[in-house]
Amino acid sequence: MIVDRKQPLLNRRPSSDHRSEDDIRMHYEIEKELSNRLRTARRDERLGMYTALYDEIFERVPNIPGWNEQIPPQALARNIAKKIEFLKKFATSDSTFLELGPGDCSVCLAVAEHVKQVYAVDVSTAITSNVVAKDNFKLLISDGVSIDVAPGTVDVAYSSNLMEHLHPDDALEQLENILRALKPGGVYICITPSKLSGPHDVSKYFDTTPTGFHLKEYSTAELGKIMKAKGFDRVRPFIWFRGKLLILPMFSVVIMETLLQWLPRSWCRYLCNRFPINHVLARVVAYAPAGSGGS
Repeated sequence: MIVDRKQPLLNRRPSSDHRSEDDIRMHYEIEKELSNRLRTARRDERLGMYTALYDEIFERVPNIPGWNEQIPPQALARNIAKKIEFLKKFATSDSTFLELGPGDCSVCLAVAEHVKQVYAVDVSTAITSNVVAKDNFKLLISDGVSIDVAPGTVDVAYSSNLMEHLHPDDALEQLENILRALKPGGVYICITPSKLSGPHDVSKYFDTTPTGFHLKEYSTAELGKIMKAKGFDRVRPFIWFRGKLLILPMFSVVIMETLLQWLPRSWCRYLCNRFPINHVLARVVAYAPAGSGGS
């Protein structure tokens, strides 16, 4: 698809995005082209495509916000410290920690200072090429769904802004592999952009549904439904703010989402991108059954 060069952007750019509108349109055209390959491919074709396509997008669009930009060291350190504070609510010094879609691995390398073992699972060899490993850290390149760790060995699995990048069928298969990797009673912390406030990929400037590398965005209710269907024992939304963690009953967030979706789309999207709602939606902790782990 070639975007009309006169078409105005649907949403305002964040102040951190210094690209021209032409650069954003180019990014959109390339990302939609590549993502359509995934959307239309068979499963046997998709597996392995993730690595090639993500490496290609980083090569063809070198200025994607959040990837190649230089974040001031103090700001980066503060951001990582907040995530470590949150993850320490679940992981201990004896834990085995698994991060899916770790990006530059800055978070899981920091987690390695506080746990026994860390595994980082990613599809891109380009974004992880400069990672300097530690003794208790192992980087695993995946085909998009595989998790090459021994069954029943992981205490805490974590992903942030990953699930939306997977083909929906592959996301279901990855959930099965996450559950298989977890110890009995282990937890999977999943943070993904909410469909109620999206789209959140580059298509937000041109479309009302995700058409770029966000192959599917989810509501909290959808996350709970598919995780339970794949064998997780309990799925609970949570809110993390200023060092406080509150685990919520699923029904409370499902009711809120239902009410929000009755509103006009523009109102729903506006409210869902504002605090405190944006700190609750599509953030869940899924608990492995006490008798699972390698099953």
